[in-house]
Amino acid sequence: MSDVHSDELLAQVASLPPLPGVYRYFDAQGGLLYVGKARNLKKRVSSYFTKTHGGTRIGHMVGKIARLETTVVRSEAEALLLENNLIKTLNPRYNILFRDDKSYPYLKITGVAARDGTGEQPGQRFPRVAYYRGSMDKRHRYFGPYPGAWAVKETILLLQKVFRLRTCEDTVFSNRTRPCLLYQIKRCSGPCVDLISPEAYAIDVRNADAMLRGETKELLQALESRMMEHSGRLEFEQAADIRNQITALSRVLHQQAIETVSDKDVDILAVKVLGGRACVNLAMVRGGRHLGDRPYFPVHVEDAAAVYQAEEGGEGSDGADGAVEAEAADAAADAADAATAVLRPPQRSLEVQVLEAFIAQHYIGVPVPPVLVTSEPVDRALLEALSLQAGIRVSAVHQPREQRRAWLEMAQKNADIQLARLLSEEGSQQARTRALAEALDLPMDDLETLTIECFDISHTAGEATQASCVVFHHHRMQSSEYRRYKIEGITGGDDYAAMRQVLTRRYSKVVEAQREAGGADPAPGQARLPDLVLIDGGKGQVSMAREVFTELGLDLTRIVGVEKGEGRKVGLEELVFADGREKIYLGRDSAALMLVAQIRDEAHRFAITGMRAARAKTRIGGGQLEEIPGVGPKKRARLLQRFGGVRGVAAASVEDLATVDGISVELAQEIYRALR
Repeated sequence: MSDVHSDELLAQVASLPPLPGVYRYFDAQGGLLYVGKARNLKKRVSSYFTKTHGGTRIGHMVGKIARLETTVVRSEAEALLLENNLIKTLNPRYNILFRDDKSYPYLKITGVAARDGTGEQPGQRFPRVAYYRGSMDKRHRYFGPYPGAWAVKETILLLQKVFRLRTCEDTVFSNRTRPCLLYQIKRCSGPCVDLISPEAYAIDVRNADAMLRGETKELLQALESRMMEHSGRLEFEQAADIRNQITALSRVLHQQAIETVSDKDVDILAVKVLGGRACVNLAMVRGGRHLGDRPYFPVHVEDAAAVYQAEEGGEGSDGADGAVEAEAADAAADAADAATAVLRPPQRSLEVQVLEAFIAQHYIGVPVPPVLVTSEPVDRALLEALSLQAGIRVSAVHQPREQRRAWLEMAQKNADIQLARLLSEEGSQQARTRALAEALDLPMDDLETLTIECFDISHTAGEATQASCVVFHHHRMQSSEYRRYKIEGITGGDDYAAMRQVLTRRYSKVVEAQREAGGADPAPGQARLPDLVLIDGGKGQVSMAREVFTELGLDLTRIVGVEKGEGRKVGLEELVFADGREKIYLGRDSAALMLVAQIRDEAHRFAITGMRAARAKTRIGGGQLEEIPGVGPKKRARLLQRFGGVRGVAAASVEDLATVDGISVELAQEIYRALR
């Protein structure tokens, strides 16, 4: 393969040190092909350029290598951690990659001083429980992560039933004069109107904290002891309250199937590979409670599987990369290393590689529990690196018994179900993509990369006009690439002007990228022209799009309008073309029309949600008095207390606002303008 590579690259390979490190291969356009690690950079990287790989996927990748970057590290564990950080952040083409969809949700208990019930703020004297997603604040306590929002909300409901902790915002809490409905239905103890002391409430918070940590036996024993103490002092009302709490807690423990085994925090990982796709099902046990499952579907598995098959044919592999490595020469050295051979079997299944890729990438930004129960054996070096990163000893159990076995069997069944569902949905989506490409005479050679962008305009009587752009490729909607555009400088309600503005703003960037590329394809990360531009509208909107594309010098054949049919009924839509072709009706049962309708409806949904958010912010100043200069916490509290909330403040006149202590006429005018 060396005859296709530059002398500069080969000289760089020859000068690599025999040290552990991470290497990265780039193509001529700067796109990242592959990230790998090695105990010996010189030996590993040289193997790519001294072997003839033929027409295999390894050969295709090696033939594209135009540039090499390496990083020397101190140990193999450090190399493994760096490798998977790079895989996760840089998205190389030939590595198994688990993309993040969203951050995990947590349950939050507010206030650092909550344990003793002291402090000035409501969140300190009477902490609240809340759903939370985002970066953590040391002023609060967090429990989790949870597999989904529903699991957090179920846990909050549990805490309300047993410990009657509040869930209301501090602004609501500070301005109540009578208890809310949650108090009436025995889901809150009414701290907002002093129906419970800070000291008694702090005890409930400590008990909730213990339950969330899985200390259920100790908690029940402590409650029983307190009940007997009150009874011995003839404090029968307090004893009855604790008895009711014990009864509620026992009922919840039974209903929620909280385990009594020694495991407090465990992750159960099951993997399934089928039809070129893979699923890793993650089940979480936190505080002894099985919180539920969450499936993950990696990308690039087909490329990885093909490379691995070539390795199984005699080329070998290095093992625990978290990705399918394409090297051959170093495999013999690995097999010769007896200690490593014990830790890493020379032949690992694709399931093992997928699972190790998930473990290495997933726990980069997520707390790792001390025990992993896995459907496949996990490399010990990976666990050691994970322990080093987390600061705790992490162990993996491959063939569990008793309760752990039941957990793993349940996770494996869920992985099978989720992967079967994915393959079914993808088969349907691929058929729709092919049908649309055939109907519109689009390129059929690579339907995976067929890209569609769809635009929609939304407003209410001309107010808060928003344009949305949604993106479809690889047979699915790509929510991370969606864009909203705030439309300004037009007559309210002029949808044609709004469409002209959004198309000009979007595709002028494409023209600029094409100009910079000098006729070649734009570099990765730059704006590109999609294969199809869908416009939610008929002849008028398509004419506007044609004008924009003509001015920019872009291909008119890519513009297609979705015109509503007779009576605006779903299934009767017709497609309108900007290049002069006659409009067509695909048919109510057409797979192509189903895809068009799916993309059009998603654009409409995305535009509507953006418009409503913008309208709400316009009408009530975003609901944030904090954004107004000169309005600090004390003045904000006085305003909310006087007018009963932000809406009341927004409805007040300048004169009424100026009657509040500390609010001058000038500040009242500023508040009036900001909230209207």
